[in-house]
Amino acid sequence: MKSLKTNNKLFVKPGTKVNLKDWKPSAQKVKSKESTVKELDQIMNRISKLQTMLYAENKRSLLIVLQGIDTAGKDGTIRHVMGALNPQSCRVESFKVPSTEELSHDYLWRVHRVTPSKGEIVIFNRSHYEDVLEARVHNIFQKSFWSMRYQQICDFERYLTQNDIEIIKFFLHISKDEQKKRLEERMKEPTKQWKISEND
Repeated sequence: MKSLKTNNKLFVKPGTKVNLKDWKPSAQKVKSKESTVKELDQIMNRISKLQTMLYAENKRSLLIVLQGIDTAGKDGTIRHVMGALNPQSCRVESFKVPSTEELSHDYLWRVHRVTPSKGEIVIFNRSHYEDVLEARVHNIFQKSFWSMRYQQICDFERYLTQNDIEIIKFFLHISKDEQKKRLEERMKEPTKQWKISEND
């Protein structure tokens, strides 16, 4: 099958340090809606075929991690792009505030228990990174604490890949102005108001 073109400007090599200030959300423009829809159809057809092969082989699995600030488009990405996937061997796991049971275990317990089985694709809507981001952004713990968690998460991901779970990570990057605009739209749209919390 002919490989689809990829935009190398959107990829980050493993181990590379990233500063979001160097990545302008508005830098990537689509040519037209029609060409984008056509390309998306091609991609979705390819995704569907690859999923069938993954499921039939039943030796490896795929973990897709979606991260992004509120309103970045995680739900929309799952709905539109991942719509090509057969739900028989694909599921979405969302990470909200930890439950009492989850808090009674180590912080990676709730993540590990929902990783994909052989032949399966799992999409994380948010992920194990939340347990570092909150602590760092709000300065809840000292640097030694979240540095230790960085290492634990790297070790955890290495363990998964060594056990035939391929991990693909996407960070949906939007500007603060775009986020403000989308939050205001949510407040006006009755069907989206359930997504708004006091923290927004």
